[in-house]
Amino acid sequence: MMRALSHSLIIPFRRRNGTGEGAAKTVALSPDEKRLLEICLVTPGEALRRLNSSPDGLSDEEVENRLEEYGPNELPHAKRLSVWADLSHRLRNPLNVQLIIIAAVSFLVGEWKSTIVVGAMVLLSVGLSFILDRRSQRAVEALGKRVQPRSVVLRNGRETEVKISEIVPGDIVLLQAGAMIPADVRLLSAKDFFVSQSVLTGESMPVEKTALVSSDDVSSPWDLPNACFLGSNVISGTARALVVNTGGHTMLGSVSQRLAAARTETSFDRGVRGFTWLMIRMMVIMVAIVFFLVGLTKGNWVEALLFGLSIAVGLTPEMLPMIVTVNLAKGALSMAKRKVIVKYLPSIQNFGAMDVLCTDKTGTLTQDRVVLERHVDVTGRPSEDVLTYAYLNSYFQTGLRSLIDRAVLERTSLDVEGKCRLVDELPFDFERRRMSVVVDYEGDHVLICKGAVEEIYQQCSYYQIGDEVYPLIPVIKDDLFEEVERLNREGFRVLGVAYREFPREKTTFTVADESELILLGYIAFYDPPKESALEAIRLLRDVGVSVKVLTGDNALVTQKVCHDVGLQVRRVVSGTELVDLTDEEFSQLVEEADVFVKLNPGQKEQIVQKLRERGHVVGFLGDGINDAPAMRAADVGISVDSAVDVAKEAADIVLLEKSLLVLEDGVMEGRRIFANIIKYIRMGASSNFGNMFSVVGASYLFPFLPMKPIHVLVNNLLYDISQTGIPSDSVDPEQIARPLKWNIDNVRRFMMYIGPISSIFDYATFALMWFVFECWRFTQMGSTGGVDYESLFQTGWFAESLLTQTLIVHIIRTRRIPFIQSRASAHLVLTTLIVAAIGIWLPYSPLADLLGMVPLPLTYWPFIAGFLLSYAVITHYVKTWFFHKFGDQ
Repeated sequence: MMRALSHSLIIPFRRRNGTGEGAAKTVALSPDEKRLLEICLVTPGEALRRLNSSPDGLSDEEVENRLEEYGPNELPHAKRLSVWADLSHRLRNPLNVQLIIIAAVSFLVGEWKSTIVVGAMVLLSVGLSFILDRRSQRAVEALGKRVQPRSVVLRNGRETEVKISEIVPGDIVLLQAGAMIPADVRLLSAKDFFVSQSVLTGESMPVEKTALVSSDDVSSPWDLPNACFLGSNVISGTARALVVNTGGHTMLGSVSQRLAAARTETSFDRGVRGFTWLMIRMMVIMVAIVFFLVGLTKGNWVEALLFGLSIAVGLTPEMLPMIVTVNLAKGALSMAKRKVIVKYLPSIQNFGAMDVLCTDKTGTLTQDRVVLERHVDVTGRPSEDVLTYAYLNSYFQTGLRSLIDRAVLERTSLDVEGKCRLVDELPFDFERRRMSVVVDYEGDHVLICKGAVEEIYQQCSYYQIGDEVYPLIPVIKDDLFEEVERLNREGFRVLGVAYREFPREKTTFTVADESELILLGYIAFYDPPKESALEAIRLLRDVGVSVKVLTGDNALVTQKVCHDVGLQVRRVVSGTELVDLTDEEFSQLVEEADVFVKLNPGQKEQIVQKLRERGHVVGFLGDGINDAPAMRAADVGISVDSAVDVAKEAADIVLLEKSLLVLEDGVMEGRRIFANIIKYIRMGASSNFGNMFSVVGASYLFPFLPMKPIHVLVNNLLYDISQTGIPSDSVDPEQIARPLKWNIDNVRRFMMYIGPISSIFDYATFALMWFVFECWRFTQMGSTGGVDYESLFQTGWFAESLLTQTLIVHIIRTRRIPFIQSRASAHLVLTTLIVAAIGIWLPYSPLADLLGMVPLPLTYWPFIAGFLLSYAVITHYVKTWFFHKFGDQ
């Protein structure tokens, strides 16, 4: 039985679809909600008749028929793509589509070398991202595997234990402490029945349920005292219930159906898409110009087409998906070591870009348990007598111990055996809202009563301060109640403790003896914050992430928790206040307020959506079913291993330990990943923009192609290989000191300012090859003296282009002075040096003839060394000026 739970502890959840808590306005109900409401508003006999059931339950034959009609009692889940569907989805990426078309055209015109190189790029990018994503999904599925719970039902008049998935409408289920509510049910009978709805409503305290039909004008199933919902669990008492709705037809099922829909586009998705189309637009313009220039000036349109296609490949950041995936996969592995499972790889970058973290209170900031925090007399001073009497009450009650009783017994440990004995007991009931035990204590029979403060006050005629007892007159009652109000304002749930002494001759007691009691004091409970919450919030605040609390609990309790975890509260807003706001007022309010209370799941979701509309990258941390819609609406949804399955399915990231400190780790890891991705993007964009000027000019100025198509492809492939070291690169602390977000305009500006610098040295190389190494001779004599001047020109630009593209990443990767104030990782240094060495080696290698290259004069290399040094110095100063003027976002 549930004992002595105060009125302030029992706050039933109200559906708030724009009506406010407890409002009587009519709300739009789904057919399933109407069905549940109708069944709960009639007598038990009529409810059984409407569902074609009986007090003995259903027959096996009827169960089979209903399973076929209604389906298994399972929640809808988001469908996982098949292997081929997944691969098809990845191949439809605009970058990959472009490369596939180029490979196909190259194949049709007989350029098999180009086809192989481009095809390899596509396979590498798509294959790697596919393998890493699948591996992450398998880890999450392994995490989610659980033995399916079972429930006791009446079948053919006998108690039978069945899988919850086999329960159907019309079943009679038997519920007791610890059981899960297996469906949306209507109580037929109940005794001392309390359920926890924290995963549905966010309230950590249990809710009382009875089999009585509500006499109020109930407009929503949430307001029904005789309805229980799938996803909640029994705290104490026993009940017999009629199953009304199962699976996707339950209140929880409607939430799951929304989660099964496609996820919304996140900040990361928009950023990648924006950059992709920026580069594709630039590529299309460039290829068209080059195609017509080469065709008109050289007169060979097939050659013009092949060169244009090779330029298209060269300008395409085809390794972007691979670079992104490797970065994200590295981050996922790093976070896995911290006991964090990443379900959706791009969510890591969203983690880093996050500037607002919305969090539920119960089970996330708090431990989702009841703790006895205060035991005070009527004046508010600590009292050991109050704690002792509360302990005796909880210790000697013979029913099933409630959360409150367990919290009292955990607060202290008294040696009562041999010193006290139970004489009698007056169990808790819903009318009295209190319970009493009578113990033989210090020579007297002492009745100790614990319960709702209002109910205790009604039975008290005296109050005690210290060892003195005084009459409790009405005026004094009002004064003494101020202490209760103060505790309530501080966020505590308060129970009253009173007693009365009787002579030992009296051995039997009734409810009538709960009168003329002496008010001894109060015991106050709360849901304590997690030990890591205070430090986690401080760390998030230090790195530029603001925290907002979105909860279904009340304002007093929430403010208490916020104070305990060091969260500054500028303004508290209730769900009721949000109802009649205009869109503009709502938008402004979600920006200004830090704490939102008494919210329903839909309101949480709306707040997250509105914050995203205002340009924020939003994370949502939750563990309950009521959090799932908001988690799915956020840029990154975060849950914990102890969360309900629906919440974990909606989450992008699952924390495997209770500590919230991994949140800050995740944020910083996300920022490191973004910083490394943006290095590749800035490199690719600026390099491609510079190449555009170089290729257009060279195509017009010279009578031959400035680079063969195979040169362009090999150059691009080697460059991309050199950039595979970026995911392991170190990041300067100032780069990740604040949230990092996509800014395509900034990328475009960087491209326009930095890109042309490379063209300066490309044209310097053209001049070097044309005049110093006399490639102009080709126009007059052709290849003479054993020298192929066309190939010499092309090889020279190939080498310079590859070296400048490959090595300049060391300048762009940091805002500091490279090599002195900031050094690249060993992996990045190694890949860039290896590729640079390959670029120098190729003209002298056995592959030179195959690639159409010739050996370069040794006198060529000092010029290139000078170009590289000059390029690095100029780029560094322009980069420094750029970041000073425009910032790095």
